[in-house]
This record gives sequence, C-alpha cells and structure tokens, in this order.
Amino acid sequence: MAVPLFLTLVLTGLELANLALSHMRVSQMAMSVADNAGRVTAGIDEANIHEVFAGAEVIGEGLNFKPHGRMVLSSLEDNRQTNDARRGQTIRWQRCWGEDRAVKPAYGKEGDGANNASLKDGLGSGARITAATGTAVMFVEVEYKYQPLVSTAFFDPPTIRYESAFNVRGRQNNALSNTQGLTVYRCT
Repeated sequence: MAVPLFLTLVLTGLELANLALSHMRVSQMAMSVADNAGRVTAGIDEANIHEVFAGAEVIGEGLNFKPHGRMVLSSLEDNRQTNDARRGQTIRWQRCWGEDRAVKPAYGKEGDGANNASLKDGLGSGARITAATGTAVMFVEVEYKYQPLVSTAFFDPPTIRYESAFNVRGRQNNALSNTQGLTVYRCT
C-alpha cells in the first residue's frame, strides 16, 4: 500500500527538481546571450550572433529547447530624433532562435521606434530598459514550454519566460553586418 504513495512522492519530487533546473537554465540562457552579445567589441556580425546562440544551446542542453522555445535578441538604441515628440528608443536589429514560432517579441520588432516615440520608455516588464545615446543595450527575451519528465495528463506544462539586458561594452559600430553571408535568424 505504501509503494504507490512513495512512488508518487518520488516522482513529484523529481518533477519539481526538473522544473527548478529548467527555470535556472532558461534564466542562464537569457543572461548569457545578452552578456555575450554585449561583449562583442569590434563591430557585430551575423557570425557573432551564431556563436552567441550556439553558446545558449550548450547551456540549454537537456532541455530540448530549440523545438519548444524561442529566444529574441534585440539591439536597443537611442533613436537620435531631435524632436522631443519623436525622441525615444529603437530596436535597430533583432534576431530570433528556436523553432516555437508562436512566441513573438513582446515589446516590438526590428525598426520599431526609429522615427517616433513608441518605445520612449524602453523595453521590459516592470523597470524599463533604455540605451544611452551613442551606445546600445542587448535585450533578450526567452520563452520555453516546459517538458515534464512524467506524463502531462495531470497538469498543463507551464511556460517559462525570462528577460535579460546588458549594455554593449566598447563597441563603436552597432550596425549588424553579414560579411560571411551566413543564415540570418530573422524573427518571422
């Protein structure tokens, strides 16, 4: 009689531990991508984006992230408008990685805010992130549909979502190039 109860407790404990580990990995992926993209100093290229996302894939090993999640990397910059009514922030470029196409950028898409103040308060939930004039902020959104160890018959698996942002450090040219002609991870 005790075996079913014991087995239920063990499986519940394992599932909770796996959920906590998944939260930690998704959070680490968001921080790592924002930080690594912000560390590129000479000028940013699609090759750098590929490397940053490859690092995220290593961090998320075991999650099976790619088919069940999506990561959005945005370069947030001052829109350089001189008219106060149009002054704000812009998403200069944006790249997505992961196959869950249902996940869309939550705060805007590439080019938003370039000619208006639609992003004047910046990006993010709660405290908004903005970039200072002449620099950029790498802003990352990660969303992952949790994959349980045991059957999903008893509960609907939660969606894990994290955001992270890091200032660009020492980069003079924030325009994204593609010198090697690599695949562009567009957010479609």
